[in-house]
Amino acid sequence: MPIWNPNPKKSVNVPLNEEQLKDLLKRYDKNGDGRLSRKELREAFRSLGLNFCGWRAWQALHHADENGDGYISEGEMEELVKFATKKWGFTVC
Repeated sequence: MPIWNPNPKKSVNVPLNEEQLKDLLKRYDKNGDGRLSRKELREAFRSLGLNFCGWRAWQALHHADENGDGYISEGEMEELVKFATKKWGFTVC
């Protein structure tokens, strides 16, 4: 299941359900445009403790960016979560 460590200095991991994962990803929309760029995805994946975050961000965009604009919009977020949970072995609780 997706694990998020809200305080990387401590050894505390929090399992996430699908909605919580979506909410966590949305927090990385740093410019507030309602979309996630590759850079924002990379930072979000890093917060989940994933390795190779840049590569994963590229894969996620390539798979979930249905309109090809280079961003993950609100409407594409569900596909992103499905892809991430299937591709990287997350089990959403």
